[in-house]
Amino acid sequence: MGADMIMSKGSNTPVPTTVLRIETSRRAGPGTPATEVAALLLTSGKIRSDADHVTRDHPAHPSGAVRHEERRHDGDHATEVFTVDLARVEDAVERIVLTTTADGGTFGQIPGLGVRVTGADGRAVAQYDHTGASVETALVLGELYRRQGGWKFRAVGQGYADGHDGLAKEYGVTARREPPRPEPGTPELRQSGPELPQPGPEPRRTPPESAARPARITLTKAAPAVSLAKQGATTGALRVNLNWLMRAGRWTKGAARNLDLDLCALYELADGRKGVVQALGNAFGALDRPPYIHLDGDDRTGASADGENLTVNLDHAADFRRILVFVTIYEGATSFAGLHATVTLRPQHGAPVDFSLDACAVPSTVCALALLTNQGGDLVVRREARYLVPERGMSPQRTVDRAYGWGMNWTPGRK
Repeated sequence: MGADMIMSKGSNTPVPTTVLRIETSRRAGPGTPATEVAALLLTSGKIRSDADHVTRDHPAHPSGAVRHEERRHDGDHATEVFTVDLARVEDAVERIVLTTTADGGTFGQIPGLGVRVTGADGRAVAQYDHTGASVETALVLGELYRRQGGWKFRAVGQGYADGHDGLAKEYGVTARREPPRPEPGTPELRQSGPELPQPGPEPRRTPPESAARPARITLTKAAPAVSLAKQGATTGALRVNLNWLMRAGRWTKGAARNLDLDLCALYELADGRKGVVQALGNAFGALDRPPYIHLDGDDRTGASADGENLTVNLDHAADFRRILVFVTIYEGATSFAGLHATVTLRPQHGAPVDFSLDACAVPSTVCALALLTNQGGDLVVRREARYLVPERGMSPQRTVDRAYGWGMNWTPGRK
């Protein structure tokens, strides 16, 4: 595969309906966390059972369509190989997602992470090199998905700071706790003499104040705001998810499944810098440097069931003055009318915060979802759920900027 074939995050490309070889690679060395790679066969966005979770310890799907072939080390490179026979994939399976988790560290400590897909003739048909990882302990590298009678590969690059728990929430994956295998060339330590009973885990001590902490906080018009610090969400990653169901209506163009919504964020940092994180113009942001906000790869096909997601690095909460999360319609409809959407903020620590959007009865193409403001060092989340109607010739971004007084200069952009 030539350099011009390297994929960018969020992009997709057709692949032949044949036997594909999928190789994930990373740099390995002293102090580098171990990784585990899996292929998930998804039906309606979830695995049906553990049989749909293919790993080196469970190397073959019952259908024979997906197999874990090998794990090898070449010098300082570690590679895991799967084969996928797309012609044998069951009709009920819509996507095959390639995930990887880090054991004892984060992906910010693992260089050279990438995935390469080759066809039956050995030629590369897709390649994606993941960069910019920081606090994530689980990643979705890429996915194969059905599209118009064929298959495509998408470079996803979506990260989770809560590891297996993040994958469990998204895909129904249950953690398999097999004893870790030593890396090739690593001596296995054995203890001589009789085996001694191992002490059990200490009982978990729950602070009295957390006993009354709710499992989930729902914001409403009557109670629209919550302090993240009071919920224990002061560090780690805050994942913001927008999920929606669109019913065809008078403002919907064609099939509702072709609706393309873009999750975005306006930010203002404590030092006065302002900007936007959005797919338009490929302004995806970053977690390890300003603006400390990162947008996952844009789903432009409507094939994903996971909605749109962005992540805020709460380790840099003091660097934020305010963040406005909003959503725009890129194509597929001329209003949010008929949209049934839920916004969920999942902090790495503390209870999730969610709220629903009210019904839209105006020709709105931009909706302000949530406003996060720094109040004495504490980030407070406020439910906005505010539909805005752009004036003629005014972009959705400029409309939300003016409504919240951000004061930025805007130029036309594409994605």
